[in-house]
Amino acid sequence: MNSSSSNQRIQTIVKAIKKEEQLLRARHPLLAHQNTIALTLLVVSLSAMVGVGFLYSLALIPAWLTIVLAAFFASISHELEHDLIHKQYFNKQPIMHNMMMLVVWLMRPNTINPWARRVMHLNHHKVSGTHQDLEERLVGNGIRNPLLRFIVIVDGLLGLLIFQKRFSAEIKGFRFLRVFNAGFPITTCYFAVLYSFIVFHAVDFATAGQLAYPTYLLGIMDWVNFLMVVLIAPNIVRSACLNFVTSSMHYYGGVTNVLQQTYVLNHWLFAPFQWFCFNFGHTHTIHHFIPNQPFYIRQWISNKIIPVMLKNGVHHNDLASLKQANYYHHTSN
Repeated sequence: MNSSSSNQRIQTIVKAIKKEEQLLRARHPLLAHQNTIALTLLVVSLSAMVGVGFLYSLALIPAWLTIVLAAFFASISHELEHDLIHKQYFNKQPIMHNMMMLVVWLMRPNTINPWARRVMHLNHHKVSGTHQDLEERLVGNGIRNPLLRFIVIVDGLLGLLIFQKRFSAEIKGFRFLRVFNAGFPITTCYFAVLYSFIVFHAVDFATAGQLAYPTYLLGIMDWVNFLMVVLIAPNIVRSACLNFVTSSMHYYGGVTNVLQQTYVLNHWLFAPFQWFCFNFGHTHTIHHFIPNQPFYIRQWISNKIIPVMLKNGVHHNDLASLKQANYYHHTSN
């Protein structure tokens, strides 16, 4: 596929996306109230997370259901953050914009702060598919070893520690402390709670519960155990599913244009993971063609746009690329 042909295909896809959005907005005038929609979604998803945690505190729902429901509502906050990074909401009202940025970070405490992620994500759009794409590499993209990839997908901090030397050598401007400190203080607290839970219960298991713990420590662990169920574990589930899906559908190497940066991932095997990342694999490729578009618009028009993308060279369920560390093969079209 030559450069001229690729540009024509890209323009065909972009025009189709814009046309479908215009038609959708014409049919539904309420979509013009973009700020109100976003704020409503944030309030509803936050209230739902708090409500689920409250029901769990009263022992009205089990831990597993709390984790599942909280993970789903937290996934909405990720989509909102993604749109906020592209300044889709309250762009001319900085107080409201930054308030929303803070709230979505609190709902997803295992991520770096969204202001730092904005820089990383905008760079992702510039260098997607290359070794300079820090955002995707931080979640497992381009890793061939399945065990290492699993570790990075599940535990971002451990992955950062493991790959810091490689990132320093390969990525321009990478600084370990810059990424690490971008999580302070919320992400720092998240990992403090997570590892406290792991260490305490590992020691308790190893000693068969025979240790006599101080009363103050047991009181702290009651809060740690509660936070694990209502906030920490849901975000482990949410982020692991998102990281698995996004690191699978983004290519790494062999990429020369936006047609080749991602593929549409809607294989049935990924359905359980899509539930906790708001159908990310099905719709995210649209975002690479039109970044400045609310996530719910992408969801709404995806069934009409995906056939256009596939017809114009975007790959579909290219699971074979996982065996090649996400390398893009030009011959697979």
